[in-house]
Amino acid sequence: MRVRREVLGDGRVDGSIARLSHFNRPFFDYLTRSVWGQVWSRETLDRRVRSCVTLGILTALGREDEIALHTEVAVRNGLTPEEIAEVLLHSAVYAGVPNARGAMLVAERVLDGLAASD
Repeated sequence: MRVRREVLGDGRVDGSIARLSHFNRPFFDYLTRSVWGQVWSRETLDRRVRSCVTLGILTALGREDEIALHTEVAVRNGLTPEEIAEVLLHSAVYAGVPNARGAMLVAERVLDGLAASD
C-alpha cells in the first residue's frame, strides 16, 4: 500500500478505499499486491521511467481515463509538462496519431488543471 500511496497520492487511494465493496475488494487487493507491490516497487526502472512507459502504453491502448490519472502520476514522479508532451509525441509514431492526439488533449487538460491549482 505504501508504493500505491506514494505514486497515486493519499487522496486518490483513500477515495478508492471509500468505494470498496464486497464485489470489488478482491480486485483492489489484487492491484495493490501485483501492480503496486510487485511491479511499481521494483528498482530497475525509476518511477519517472515507469511513468513514461505507462503513458506510452495507455496512449497505444487509447485509455484516456487512465492517461488523465497517469499524467498526474507523471508530474508527481517528477516529469515536466515538456517531457510528458515528448512521450506522447514519441508515442504517435508507434501508437498512431489519433491515439496520441487524444492523449495530448487529455494530458494538456490535466496539466492546465494542475497549474491552475498551484
